[in-house]
Amino acid sequence: MPNIPTIPLASWIDKLVDGLTQFEGFFNVITNIIGGIVDAFQWVFDLVPPWLFIILLVFGTFWVNRKGKKWGLIIFEVVGLLLIWNLDFWRDMTQTLTLVLTSSLIALVIGVPLGIWMAKSGIVESIFKPVLDFMQTMPAFVYLIPAVAFFGIGMVPGVVASVIFAMPPTVRMTNLGIRQVSTELVESADSFGSTPWQKLWKVQLPMAKSTMMAGINQSIMLALSMVVIASMIGAMGLGTRVYFAVGRNDAGGGFVAGIAIVIVAIILDRLTQAFNKKAKSE
Repeated sequence: MPNIPTIPLASWIDKLVDGLTQFEGFFNVITNIIGGIVDAFQWVFDLVPPWLFIILLVFGTFWVNRKGKKWGLIIFEVVGLLLIWNLDFWRDMTQTLTLVLTSSLIALVIGVPLGIWMAKSGIVESIFKPVLDFMQTMPAFVYLIPAVAFFGIGMVPGVVASVIFAMPPTVRMTNLGIRQVSTELVESADSFGSTPWQKLWKVQLPMAKSTMMAGINQSIMLALSMVVIASMIGAMGLGTRVYFAVGRNDAGGGFVAGIAIVIVAIILDRLTQAFNKKAKSE
């Protein structure tokens, strides 16, 4: 068979990354913005003592579930967080929450408007759908390489990689939720002379709230799943404990840190589901 020349795809990507790194000022601005959000979240977590954090979380859970009275979740939160505190993982847990909340916030700020845009334009949807497929199916480890090249080592590249990996569900579910709004409701809004913005804010977004919350829940879980991976590029938190345990072949240390991550994941998942149920009932 004739020798077919190999397409130098890897070389092209390397040149693209090298070219983008020339915009150092732009990436420094993004680093400062994300770093500021990370520092703000961490400052709040450091300011609140563990016992007060647990009390506030229990009160918030009770308030969100005041109709259902999820006592099982409240007991789990108290026992789980006390265990994390007892194992001296509290600071690591707050760093993990900082990474997850920052990533989820940025994914929400970018993802919801993009989902609305996709719902309003079929052309935009056809363009971004394969991009979202690419973002969701690309192995998460791959995102660490350009993140380090553009943003260095630390929490910021971990946040950037988490945002890219976690944002697609928010975009997809926002698009889906708005498209599923009854055409009769939209036509009624039009018949009353609603402007496009009024129709969006008072009809479509409220009706799509439940679907959008499901997407936000998925994004938060995906961001949390990046915790261990982001620790490879200097993102602090419970993932660092797991990463170090793997390097030292410390089965006990890695398992205990994994339990702490599971506790955080269950709490975040149940709380976001509770908000989703609250959105459905309103």
